Amino acid sequence: MIVGRIIGALLGLLPVAAVAAEPPPARLSGSIRARYEHIDGQARPGFSSVEDLFVTRTAIQAEAGNGPLRLVFELFDSRAFGIGPRSVVGTGDVNTLELVQAHVAADLGAVLGHGSHASLRAGRMILNLGSRRIVAADEYRNTTNGYTGLRLDLGHEVGVEASFIYVLPQQRLPDDAASLRSGRVVLDRESFDATLWGGIAAWKQALGDSTLEASYFRFDERDSPRLQTRDRHLDTLGIRIFKVPKPSLFDHELEVIHQSGSNSASVGTSVPQLDASAWFVHADLGYTFASAWKPRLSIEYDHASGDGAGPGNTRFDTLFGMRRADLAPSGIYAALGRTNILTPGIRLEFVPSERADGFVAARALWAASATDGFSTTQVRDASGQSGRFAGYQLEGRLRRWLIPRRLRAEINSVLLLRRGLLQTAPNAPPGDRTFYLSVALTTSF
Repeated sequence: MIVGRIIGALLGLLPVAAVAAEPPPARLSGSIRARYEHIDGQARPGFSSVEDLFVTRTAIQAEAGNGPLRLVFELFDSRAFGIGPRSVVGTGDVNTLELVQAHVAADLGAVLGHGSHASLRAGRMILNLGSRRIVAADEYRNTTNGYTGLRLDLGHEVGVEASFIYVLPQQRLPDDAASLRSGRVVLDRESFDATLWGGIAAWKQALGDSTLEASYFRFDERDSPRLQTRDRHLDTLGIRIFKVPKPSLFDHELEVIHQSGSNSASVGTSVPQLDASAWFVHADLGYTFASAWKPRLSIEYDHASGDGAGPGNTRFDTLFGMRRADLAPSGIYAALGRTNILTPGIRLEFVPSERADGFVAARALWAASATDGFSTTQVRDASGQSGRFAGYQLEGRLRRWLIPRRLRAEINSVLLLRRGLLQTAPNAPPGDRTFYLSVALTTSF
């Protein structure tokens, strides 16, 4: 197995004494999340307009070792109940009994000299890198992204940190409708048919109180007997500068990402390759008030290119990034993603107590390209006659620890007012609004 070969190679790099040392008893932790989701006025064509879904996600992690060597295992079990005949449920909702983490983590010490530190992981793992807009383990989604390979972390006490990866993204299985509905158990698959490598480096206080971050990732995929792909070969280069929010001070974030390479317009063995050139910008400016609820008011802007009328592909691909922190919930809503979208917004975050937090946000929505599908809805007017304006989104979230560190409740609500493109495109679902609500309880142990 790929995992076994990688772990064996890492063990060979460690001192004999570290490997031979008797590990302490395993530490066991985990969580169980139960969530009810409701949508009325589905914005994505081809699915039920109204849907109710109950999903559960159980995660159990075992870890052994306190010294230079640790073993980490994590089992995910993600299930959905009450799946209707025209449900949007897919591999983002269901992935039963999957070992998403099974790796060795090694502390390599000050390999770069005094004041430095380094660590290496090998095997199956989850990843959250930088802003998490390109490589992430989505927390809101009912399933997670898993990767198999190597991760090297380096740092120095002067405030420089870097992470480098060479991994095989796991293909979540099963991926057919019948198996997802039945909760069939099929182990996820990794292979060299899909590879992701690159790194990210950050310099704290590089510009005053701001952190400067640079990243590069290369993603390659090819067709296999089991899976037809878009044969993406993408170089993703990013620059980010941000300042952490603090009371009575302004903060900011600006991230610019450029993507180049090639991919196919659709899945298929005879589909020609197209040159790819796309980009994404996120910007926000916020201020945190020095009051009891620590309110932070911010204006924000997200712009991801869409595919135009030219011969190449200019639709931005967020690869394995999350969407909840910037745009909207995934789940059975999932109307907004980091592609073909232009959206300014305003957000108010608040922390009423140590046990609760929340936010409300409003944004206007445009397609970056009038002839491409709007964001992740698949609503499209290829002629461009429906224009670019798509409507408005209002959303909010409230979380509260009912029992500190043991039981937390969460409510998410979204109102999408569909206008223009989302009403008049040839395949736009009927109606002028979408309402989404989710209620969840998470117990941790």
